[in-house]
Amino acid sequence: MAIPSVTGTEREIAEFLSTHLAALGYRVERQKVTADRFNVFAFADEGRLMFCTHIDTVPPADVPIREDDEFLYGRGACDTKGIIAAMLEAGDRLRKSGVTNFGYMFLVGEETDSIGAKTANTLKWNSEYVVVGEPTQNQLARAQKGTFMVNLSVVGRAAHSGYPERGISAIQNLWSVLNDCENADWGHDPVLGNGTLNVGVFHGGQAANIVPPQATASIMIRVVESREHVEQKMRQIVGNRATMEVVGSSDPLILHSVEGFATTVVSFGSDAPHLGNTGKRLLIGPGSILDAHTAGEKISKRELVEGIDLYERLARKLLA
Repeated sequence: MAIPSVTGTEREIAEFLSTHLAALGYRVERQKVTADRFNVFAFADEGRLMFCTHIDTVPPADVPIREDDEFLYGRGACDTKGIIAAMLEAGDRLRKSGVTNFGYMFLVGEETDSIGAKTANTLKWNSEYVVVGEPTQNQLARAQKGTFMVNLSVVGRAAHSGYPERGISAIQNLWSVLNDCENADWGHDPVLGNGTLNVGVFHGGQAANIVPPQATASIMIRVVESREHVEQKMRQIVGNRATMEVVGSSDPLILHSVEGFATTVVSFGSDAPHLGNTGKRLLIGPGSILDAHTAGEKISKRELVEGIDLYERLARKLLA
């Protein structure tokens, strides 16, 4: 956690993991993703099962690192540097007992566009399973919602605020579009529940005494229908009132479950939808998603240790 790795700046943590895994005796490979970023792959022997998670975090990077009797605190504690530690410890236990047909995929960019996962998925994989680590409180996610991310922009006309009739307010016009988006029905699924919309970012205007000539917003929809259907619905709502840029999207995903492991359904995204070539996809890890992305991000020490046991037990069952 002391190594900052906000999306786009993962090189240092990737270098650390490469060196650490090589020192542990793994065969390490790097996959270039962008000019200064790479995925890290490591293999104990063959990789029938791949432990996988992302190495980037959300900002800010300077969340204080500390601990008490119950929790570890810091950026990445549960999303997902604690999970990386649990996977590495589980792998150490597996190797000591003679199980070597597994490996690791540590990927860049999950918090924005999953470019690391998409790049990894272009390779030919012989793996049968990929265990994707996200904070699910050590329960196997049997399904996850999809995502649909868009940027909206509206252009108005500036004018003196004393004569607002001479201008066109981009903020008011965009506000109207967002209100319609908020009130729309984004679908329902009996397993996943309701689709939801969040206006995460809003910018507009120049000063209080100027009719605002521009406004922009960024929206995230948690998808329970097909992303194509959601995009069609969004375009119908927006019409010609705003310019719409699709930033990213993924369909809802039914994940692989294993008998004897508690299950849940999650509303957050992950790299799993973009790893279809790597085998049957599982999603599980210690920590709570409610602690991720917060100023007080933390992970329970008890749950972290339980996560090590869980990853070891899950690998043994899948590889048996």
